Amino acid sequence: MNTNMIFLILGMALVTYIPRALPAVIIDKMKFSPKVEKFLSLIPYTAMAALIFPGVLTVDANLWYIGVIGGIVAILLSLIKKMPVAAVVVVSVVADMLLYTVI
Repeated sequence: MNTNMIFLILGMALVTYIPRALPAVIIDKMKFSPKVEKFLSLIPYTAMAALIFPGVLTVDANLWYIGVIGGIVAILLSLIKKMPVAAVVVVSVVADMLLYTVI
């Protein structure tokens, strides 16, 4: 491996690291209004919903309702029991697995 390749890899690592590390360093020093803080605290949940929702609808072409039932279980657990997000996901997956074994 020549030196140009090493500099290229280090440059790419630096270019991808800076945009990820810079907000973490800067955001601790900034003060936001309560509305902005509420908005920022909801970003992980909306990102997770955006990643999971298409999978709920396309979990199985023949048994489409299994994904919908898993989604309903997740919604009910998050609203009624106020469970953590990771627990909601795990319980929903277990519910879907049980449905697959029964059907």
